[in-house]
Amino acid sequence: MAPGEKKTDEDLPDFSDVQSGASSTAPAAQVYETYVVAKGDSLSKIAKHFYGSGNAWKEIFEANKDVLKDPNKIFPGQKLKIPAKK
Repeated sequence: MAPGEKKTDEDLPDFSDVQSGASSTAPAAQVYETYVVAKGDSLSKIAKHFYGSGNAWKEIFEANKDVLKDPNKIFPGQKLKIPAKK
């Protein structure tokens, strides 16, 4: 193109068939609710509150292995991740 010439639509690439969107092979992010442990709480009591069954305490324990080493040792004020109900 010479100096002073104006571009026309014919000089530009055609993007009319381009579609927006994204794709990924990454797994979906886990959704958590946060719960602050209160005095008298246990993982089974928290599980009963969130899932309707105290037997689901293992799901909470698994989601919090970074802060819990023993499922029987939780303390008031601790923040626990509560995984979404399956």
